[in-house]
Amino acid sequence: MNIIREVSAMRAWSRQKRAEGKTIGFVPTMGYLHEGHKSLLSASVQETDATVLSIFVNPLQFGPNEDLDRYPRDEERDVAIAKSAGAEVVFAPTVEEMYPNEMYTTVRVPALSAMLCGASRPGHFDGVATVVSKLFHIVQPHQAFFGLKDAQQAAIIEKMVQDLNMDVRIRTCPTVRESDGLAMSSRNKYLSVEERATAPELYRSLEQVREWVEQEEWPIGEILQKWRDRLQNMECAELDYAEILDYPSLQQPDLNLKMKKGQHRWIAACAVRFGQTRLIDNVLIGTHAKAETVRQTGGNAICI
Repeated sequence: MNIIREVSAMRAWSRQKRAEGKTIGFVPTMGYLHEGHKSLLSASVQETDATVLSIFVNPLQFGPNEDLDRYPRDEERDVAIAKSAGAEVVFAPTVEEMYPNEMYTTVRVPALSAMLCGASRPGHFDGVATVVSKLFHIVQPHQAFFGLKDAQQAAIIEKMVQDLNMDVRIRTCPTVRESDGLAMSSRNKYLSVEERATAPELYRSLEQVREWVEQEEWPIGEILQKWRDRLQNMECAELDYAEILDYPSLQQPDLNLKMKKGQHRWIAACAVRFGQTRLIDNVLIGTHAKAETVRQTGGNAICI
């Protein structure tokens, strides 16, 4: 396993691979890997000649009262997981290496960043887009792999790549879940026993929304209200948002209309706080909403 910490060394490795005619797959992460990350690595290993995993807890995407210092870190474990999954390189730069000088440049996709998680985390997606742009320029991948659990992030990255003519293909892969439906997340470790028992209700509620949509009996606004009422009645939890939007444009549909699953693609997305731990989840509904879930109990992630 090759661990690279310098930007210059990472660029040199990528230039050499490209000179050899090899395709590079890239999985950007903040570390503390779980089965969801492993599914992205598996997809990259299957589809490209050489896979790079980055580990970088990006300070630009954390607000002043968020959990930057508390974010879990275990590089030795992450490197072992990356190696076992078939990655060739772990790119693990320091903050000083990534940001040696004060940053004057920010990459923004404002039309997609103001809603959902962006509404309660101002500046978060500016930090995400900026660091991913930097990583793409450093690693120079042919393909980059992102999970649909962070569907808003994936939509923002796809739009950034399209608008800026970046020479990288974005591949989105299914959400990987625990056997009870809870979406895998590095933050799940912070849940108390009671909170962990309640958290799978997020996905159960999303499955209910999908069922309501497929019945085509209620307008969108009524479905939203029924769903929000259900989430607000969860024990030991506080609702941040629950929205149904067009995907990937993230525009709000007419709330008075009934949704017809065969005509469009929507995202039903929610965020809930359990104490200091904020969890997000979503499902895609409608045209081309391929299977976006993989249970931990088996199956490989298939990217779309």
